Order: sequence, then C-alpha cells, then structure tokens
Amino acid sequence: MPFITNKTQEEPVDIFYEDYGEGQPVILIHGWPLSRKSWEHQVWKIVESGYRCISYDRRGFGISSFPWNNYDYSSLASDLNEIIEQLDLNDAIIVGFSMGGGEVVRYFTDYGSDKIAKAALISSIIPLVKQKDDNPDGVPEKDLEGIKEALESDRVGFLKEFHKGFYNYDDNKDRVSEAQLEYDFIIASHASPRGTIEAAKAWMHTDFRSELKHVDVPTLIVHGDADSTVPMATSAKQAAQGITNNQFEIIKGAPHGLNITHKDELNKLLIDFMN
Repeated sequence: MPFITNKTQEEPVDIFYEDYGEGQPVILIHGWPLSRKSWEHQVWKIVESGYRCISYDRRGFGISSFPWNNYDYSSLASDLNEIIEQLDLNDAIIVGFSMGGGEVVRYFTDYGSDKIAKAALISSIIPLVKQKDDNPDGVPEKDLEGIKEALESDRVGFLKEFHKGFYNYDDNKDRVSEAQLEYDFIIASHASPRGTIEAAKAWMHTDFRSELKHVDVPTLIVHGDADSTVPMATSAKQAAQGITNNQFEIIKGAPHGLNITHKDELNKLLIDFMN
C-alpha cells in the first residue's frame, strides 16, 4: 500500500494515500473525524473528468500513523507538503473539506503557491469556528468545551450521534441512508482517540483570518445554507471576504455533509471550476 513518510518533525509520520488517474493533480483533504473514504463520490468523478486524483488520510485518521503529538495545523500542512514534494506534483489543485480547509490555508502560509494552481474550500471551517467579540456568529466556547469533554468521556458515544447533525439527517433521509451513518461511525470510531481530540482542538481554536491574504490563487468556496455544524456566517462568508480571487457558491438546503447529500451539485461545481 502507498505511504509517504514525513520525517520533518521529531516523530516520523506515515501518511497513507490513494492515487488514481492521469493529468493535472487534484489533492483531496478530508474533514474531521473521517478519512479519505469520505471523498468516495468525488474521486471517481474527478478521475472520469481527466484529472489525477490523490486523497489521503490525515495523521491520526484512517490508516495513517497515530502520533501522540503534533496535530496543529502547521504539522498537518507539512504532511500535505510532503505529499506534494515526494510525488513531485506541480500545478496542483488542493481541495479541503471542513477541517481540511485549514490545511489548505496553512499550506499557503507556510509554503506559498508556487506548486498550486487552484484551491477549493468545501463546507470549510475557515477562517474561525470559535465565537469571539469580533466573531459573534461563531460557536460559543462552552459548546466547544462540551464537545471536547464528550470526546474524553465517551468518544464513540459522541461519534455515534455526530453525523446525524452532519447531514441534517431528519431532513435528508431521501439523500443519505442509515448505512451511510453507520459507515461514517465505523470510520470515525477507528481513528486515534488522542488524534481525534487533538485535531478537534486545532479546528476549534485556530484563527485563520490573518492568513487568508496568503491564498493567492483562484479559489472555489462552497457551503450549504442549511449547515448547522459550521455556520456559514463565520466560515464561508468571511472566507469570501478575505480571499481576493474567489468564486463563492451556496448550495440551497445543503447541510455540512453536502459531499454526500448534494454530491451531484458539488461535483458539477468542482469540475466546472477545475476546468
């Protein structure tokens, strides 16, 4: 199975990836608390459209290494950079879903855009999840602390219910099956317990507002207006204000997990943008 090893930190980390197709490379960065498998409905469409599609498991998730420390965004972006360097990728398109939007933006901050042609932020947490005086639409600190406490006391219990809100399940039973919920639970529950919590702390508390100016390539921003997991007002709308060259698309009625519930709409937006 293909792995790249990131030896840039004190603890080497093996990152598992899948690499299909030929053409301009497209790198898919998954959300929390899942794995590369969450991109199932996008991978085939990207390859079918004439692109090389690379998806990978974030450290602590899927079958990548489970280190104890280093789940901050610069560490995560270093894994993305190692994929780009070791696979000798140029003119790449990097696509981040939810938490994965953080790797996209931090990559530009830490490594620049010489090897990147375009970027996409899908249901992204960018630029700031947490509520602050100057970010009133964010998630209150007590709610974020409640998530952390739930993960610490009964991680699998929390994850068992999490994706119902992820998909607005009661409103989208015609678009997402119970089997999908069970599949997501299996993926999430097998992630590193430590990595699940540490990665959550990264997306909860990292403020990317000052970094948006580093995203200097054409950028697609896609968000659902029914996203109850990551409020659009504190994420996509602010990202669109801070990233100069962007195309902002709102999918009506779409929840956070629109890569499943509204996969056809998302795929069309992605492919049209990449083309």
